[in-house]
Amino acid sequence: MKAVIVRAITLRGSGTFGHRNSRHVTGGGTWMITTARGGSSGTYRVTGLVSFEVAPGTFPASVDAIGNAADFRSGFPVLRIEYSDGSHGILVVSCHGAGTPDSVFEGITASKDFVDFWSRVAPSGTPTGANANRTAFHVVNDDDE
Repeated sequence: MKAVIVRAITLRGSGTFGHRNSRHVTGGGTWMITTARGGSSGTYRVTGLVSFEVAPGTFPASVDAIGNAADFRSGFPVLRIEYSDGSHGILVVSCHGAGTPDSVFEGITASKDFVDFWSRVAPSGTPTGANANRTAFHVVNDDDE
Protein backbone atom coordinates (compact mmCIF):
# COMPACT_ATOMS: atom_id res chain seq x y z
CA MET A 1 0.00 0.00 0.00
CA LYS A 2 1.42 3.36 -1.04
CA ALA A 3 0.76 6.36 1.21
CA VAL A 4 -1.09 9.34 -0.24
CA ILE A 5 0.36 12.60 1.01
CA VAL A 6 -2.27 15.23 1.68
CA ARG A 7 -1.04 18.56 0.42
CA ALA A 8 -3.65 21.15 1.43
CA ILE A 9 -7.23 21.87 2.33
CA THR A 10 -9.05 24.91 0.96
CA LEU A 11 -12.18 26.20 2.67
CA ARG A 12 -14.44 28.98 1.40
CA GLY A 13 -17.46 30.21 3.27
CA SER A 14 -19.08 32.62 5.68
CA GLY A 15 -21.29 32.59 8.72
CA THR A 16 -22.30 34.16 12.00
CA PHE A 17 -21.92 33.28 15.65
CA GLY A 18 -23.18 34.67 18.93
CA HIS A 19 -20.32 35.67 21.20
CA ARG A 20 -22.19 34.58 24.32
CA ASN A 21 -24.15 31.62 22.92
CA SER A 22 -22.23 28.70 21.45
CA ARG A 23 -25.42 27.24 19.94
CA HIS A 24 -26.18 30.35 17.89
CA VAL A 25 -23.98 29.60 14.86
CA THR A 26 -24.64 29.63 11.15
CA GLY A 27 -22.38 29.13 8.24
CA GLY A 28 -20.50 26.84 6.02
CA GLY A 29 -19.22 26.65 2.52
CA THR A 30 -17.10 24.42 0.34
CA TRP A 31 -13.94 22.41 1.01
CA MET A 32 -11.37 20.86 -1.29
CA ILE A 33 -8.43 18.63 -0.41
CA THR A 34 -5.51 18.50 -2.81
CA THR A 35 -3.15 15.50 -2.86
CA ALA A 36 -0.36 14.36 -5.14
CA ARG A 37 -2.88 12.07 -6.89
CA GLY A 38 -5.86 14.38 -7.13
CA GLY A 39 -8.22 15.24 -4.34
CA SER A 40 -11.73 15.37 -2.99
CA SER A 41 -14.25 18.10 -2.28
CA GLY A 42 -17.66 18.85 -0.86
CA THR A 43 -19.44 21.19 1.50
CA TYR A 44 -19.13 21.83 5.23
CA ARG A 45 -21.34 23.41 7.86
CA VAL A 46 -20.53 25.05 11.17
CA THR A 47 -22.08 23.14 14.08
CA GLY A 48 -20.77 25.01 17.12
CA LEU A 49 -18.62 27.73 18.60
CA VAL A 50 -15.86 26.45 20.88
CA SER A 51 -14.48 29.90 21.77
CA PHE A 52 -13.91 33.42 20.49
CA GLU A 53 -11.28 35.87 21.69
CA VAL A 54 -11.28 39.48 20.46
CA ALA A 55 -7.83 40.88 19.66
CA PRO A 56 -6.75 44.51 19.40
CA GLY A 57 -6.72 46.00 15.91
CA THR A 58 -8.64 48.10 13.42
CA PHE A 59 -9.64 47.54 9.81
CA PRO A 60 -6.42 47.82 7.77
CA ALA A 61 -7.85 49.80 4.82
CA SER A 62 -10.32 52.55 4.08
CA VAL A 63 -12.78 50.34 2.13
CA ASP A 64 -14.63 47.44 3.74
CA ALA A 65 -16.89 45.55 1.32
CA ILE A 66 -18.39 43.40 4.09
CA GLY A 67 -19.77 45.90 6.57
CA ASN A 68 -19.10 49.09 8.46
CA ALA A 69 -15.34 49.43 9.07
CA ALA A 70 -16.08 50.76 12.58
CA ASP A 71 -17.66 47.37 13.44
CA PHE A 72 -14.55 45.41 12.39
CA ARG A 73 -12.78 43.30 15.01
CA SER A 74 -9.61 41.26 14.94
CA GLY A 75 -10.01 37.96 16.72
CA PHE A 76 -9.66 34.23 17.01
CA PRO A 77 -12.75 31.97 16.92
CA VAL A 78 -12.54 28.20 17.13
CA LEU A 79 -15.52 26.45 15.45
CA ARG A 80 -16.74 22.86 15.21
CA ILE A 81 -17.58 21.82 11.64
CA GLU A 82 -19.12 18.86 9.85
CA TYR A 83 -18.07 17.87 6.34
CA SER A 84 -20.49 16.55 3.70
CA ASP A 85 -18.71 13.18 3.68
CA GLY A 86 -19.61 12.66 7.36
CA SER A 87 -16.25 13.61 8.85
CA HIS A 88 -15.87 16.25 11.56
CA GLY A 89 -13.28 18.83 12.40
CA ILE A 90 -12.24 22.12 13.92
CA LEU A 91 -11.95 25.37 11.98
CA VAL A 92 -9.75 28.13 13.41
CA VAL A 93 -10.23 31.55 11.80
CA SER A 94 -7.63 34.12 12.81
CA CYS A 95 -7.96 37.78 11.85
CA HIS A 96 -5.03 40.19 12.04
CA GLY A 97 -5.95 43.86 11.66
CA ALA A 98 -3.92 47.05 11.71
CA GLY A 99 -2.27 47.30 15.12
CA THR A 100 -2.89 43.64 15.99
CA PRO A 101 0.11 41.96 17.70
CA ASP A 102 2.23 39.87 15.31
CA SER A 103 1.45 36.77 17.40
CA VAL A 104 -2.04 36.77 15.78
CA PHE A 105 -1.86 35.29 12.27
CA GLU A 106 -4.14 36.09 9.34
CA GLY A 107 -5.91 33.10 7.80
CA ILE A 108 -7.33 29.73 8.79
CA THR A 109 -6.29 26.29 9.89
CA ALA A 110 -8.58 23.26 9.95
CA SER A 111 -8.77 19.62 10.91
CA LYS A 112 -10.71 16.83 9.21
CA ASP A 113 -11.12 13.79 11.44
CA PHE A 114 -7.57 12.88 12.50
CA VAL A 115 -5.73 15.08 9.95
CA ASP A 116 -4.69 18.59 11.02
CA PHE A 117 -4.03 21.10 8.24
CA TRP A 118 -1.88 23.34 10.43
CA SER A 119 0.34 24.88 7.75
CA ARG A 120 -1.64 27.96 6.79
CA VAL A 121 -1.18 29.97 3.61
CA ALA A 122 -0.24 33.62 4.14
CA PRO A 123 -2.58 36.30 2.73
CA SER A 124 -1.93 37.73 -0.70
CA GLY A 125 -3.08 40.80 -2.56
CA THR A 126 -3.97 44.08 -0.93
CA PRO A 127 -6.95 44.97 1.27
CA THR A 128 -8.35 47.12 -1.55
CA GLY A 129 -7.39 44.83 -4.48
CA ALA A 130 -7.54 41.14 -5.33
CA ASN A 131 -7.30 39.12 -2.14
CA ALA A 132 -6.74 35.59 -0.97
CA ASN A 133 -6.49 34.05 2.48
CA ARG A 134 -7.95 37.02 4.35
CA THR A 135 -10.51 37.09 7.15
CA ALA A 136 -12.71 39.77 8.75
CA PHE A 137 -15.17 39.91 11.65
CA HIS A 138 -17.89 42.47 12.22
CA VAL A 139 -19.77 43.01 15.47
CA VAL A 140 -23.53 43.22 15.00
CA ASN A 141 -25.76 44.38 17.85
CA ASP A 142 -28.52 42.02 18.90
CA ASP A 143 -31.01 44.62 17.64
CA ASP A 144 -29.44 44.40 14.15
CA GLU A 145 -29.70 40.59 13.81
